[in-house]
Amino acid sequence: MAETGEKYWGRFGAAGLLAVDAQRGILLQHRVSWSHFGGTWGLPGGALHEGESAVDGALREATEEAGIPDGAVEVRFTSVLDLKIWSYTTVVADVVEPFTPVISDPESVALEWVPVDEVVDRPLHPGFAASWPSLRAELD
Repeated sequence: MAETGEKYWGRFGAAGLLAVDAQRGILLQHRVSWSHFGGTWGLPGGALHEGESAVDGALREATEEAGIPDGAVEVRFTSVLDLKIWSYTTVVADVVEPFTPVISDPESVALEWVPVDEVVDRPLHPGFAASWPSLRAELD
């Protein structure tokens, strides 16, 4: 917990996967009500394991939460929010083998491909909403 009272998920930080499909857009996860900022849309992801890289953690979590097959995405770049006491890494990856996401754990209400220009039309997780403009700019 931060000195200001904010709570962060993941003792070793957290990471999420921003999967980009040239035809379908961005893969977004509609978060269940009981999760952190439940009811909002964000990226499949979660807490890192001790010693796990952010890329490995994001890919593992995306596989667990959205059924992303091994080898379906190729990492393009990462973006890190470093708060000194905790960090979140967005792993941006291009879809190289198209797949249909599958809800494979209880943390998702829905998984959808959302056109890039329509991402802001969703009620976004505040952290993702804050980072989306710079991530969006880097996608071009």
